Amino acid sequence: IVDADAGGNRRKIIAFIGGLDLCGGRYDIPGHPLFRTLQTLHKEDYHNPNFAAVDARGPREPWHDLHSKIDGPAAYDVLKNFEERWLKASKRHGIKKFGKSYDDALLRIERIPDIININDTLYFSDNDPEAWHVQVFRSIDSNSAKGFPKDPREATRKNLVCGKNVLIDMSIHTAYVNAIRAAQHFIYIENQYFIGSSFDWDSNKDIGANNLVPIEIALKIATKIKVNQRFSAYIVLPMWPEGKPTGHIAQRILYWQ
Repeated sequence: IVDADAGGNRRKIIAFIGGLDLCGGRYDIPGHPLFRTLQTLHKEDYHNPNFAAVDARGPREPWHDLHSKIDGPAAYDVLKNFEERWLKASKRHGIKKFGKSYDDALLRIERIPDIININDTLYFSDNDPEAWHVQVFRSIDSNSAKGFPKDPREATRKNLVCGKNVLIDMSIHTAYVNAIRAAQHFIYIENQYFIGSSFDWDSNKDIGANNLVPIEIALKIATKIKVNQRFSAYIVLPMWPEGKPTGHIAQRILYWQ
């Protein structure tokens, strides 16, 4: 999260999100070469977690992660998430003992007059080819972030789920469900963990994989069949999730998938 030039001697918030994994074997290029860079670009810098027996002759496993820059009101949501997590973590570890409130350990954006307030943030034109409508979602609970409402009615208004002594923000799950229900022609999902809706299985209903995504896809397809409309669902999964394919965790995931 950084402040950037907004013109007119003003500053704005820009957020960069995605994987930032500065480990060996994480550098790659768009072509994802498997052999030709083993003695140059990727010499001694590739990681084969799934095929450990492969030697220096290759092939190397390519690496691809997702990153994005958010410019606009949604960037302030990323900032808000950081502030809530920072305040929760700093309080727990007792920054107060240094003589200041843990709140003061956080740089307060509203105290910097040059930075534009979220309500004054400029929107891109809908005709701008670089413009996207962006909304930030998260999965987090009140044990990990400060600022969740204490009033159950307010929590309900904010679509928070009430658990035992905890409030849960499940907006990623809600976004999946809303997107599936709104789809008109197709659904495309990439995910290395695709388990859910166990409450509607023929057996093992109580394993706890209760997210609605699989059943919502099935209901969408059934609805389209009933009205005789063409519809496609593409679910892209790896052969196995990252890690040792014969390991207990990977085998359990594969079994329930």
